[in-house]
Amino acid sequence: MAVKIRLRRMGAKKAPFYRVVVADSRYPRDGRFIEEIGTYNPMADPTEFKIDEEKAKKWIANGAQPTDTVKELLKKNNVI
Repeated sequence: MAVKIRLRRMGAKKAPFYRVVVADSRYPRDGRFIEEIGTYNPMADPTEFKIDEEKAKKWIANGAQPTDTVKELLKKNNVI
């Protein structure tokens, strides 16, 4: 089972809001997930990114691969 840390799109049309989730890579973007570990709001000024650092580090240590976007967000917020 290939596990990814990725963004799940929420919010209205043209007003995106994302949840950072851990999901099996075979499931659709907004489909089933294993655990929710944070949120990301790109529409706020400045952008809001909240994440449970302990859960993120635990999942990465267990082999979960963050997507490119999530990886950049984690680096900006000094999680990895």
